Amino acid sequence: MELQQLFEKAVANSKLLSQKPDNDTLLQLYSLYKQATVGDNNEDAPSNPFDFVAKFKHEAWIRLKGMTKESAMKQYIDLIEKLKG
Repeated sequence: MELQQLFEKAVANSKLLSQKPDNDTLLQLYSLYKQATVGDNNEDAPSNPFDFVAKFKHEAWIRLKGMTKESAMKQYIDLIEKLKG
């Protein structure tokens, strides 16, 4: 199976996890997904200072700047496999 197909399968499997991951893991999944599908975060920071969820998501994605889409896909796949147990 090629990397893109494995990634898409992992995305589908992320919705079938028996337990909801903790917030740090959810942020990691979000940022890896965004890096794998969009690339570097070039968006402006959220304008609402009280929207903490958007702020944390934005910052988590920014930290992956420079990571290749392929590397983000592989890390996402590995993390989902780990969470599946």
